[in-house]
Amino acid sequence: MLIIAGSLRVEPEARDGYLADCAKVIAQARAAAGCLDFLLAADPLEPGRIHVYERWESAEQLAAFRGSGPDDVQTTAILDADVHRYVIAGVEAP
Repeated sequence: MLIIAGSLRVEPEARDGYLADCAKVIAQARAAAGCLDFLLAADPLEPGRIHVYERWESAEQLAAFRGSGPDDVQTTAILDADVHRYVIAGVEAP
């Protein structure tokens, strides 16, 4: 299992529009084979920060989905990104 987690930074006044533009990609990801969860969410305290959380069954399924990637408008709107891939060896109840 893989978890992709971190944050993106966009201009504060552009964040709501950026997230609205991502709705189609979020829906596509959630429908993709191997996607267990996919979320982009506004930070409640920092106006330009967006949280990224994805959970995938395998690297191959993630790669198959990633083939499309963000479009140029989304990419240019990102001022900074701190997102990492975590390979999970096991899952336990909290």
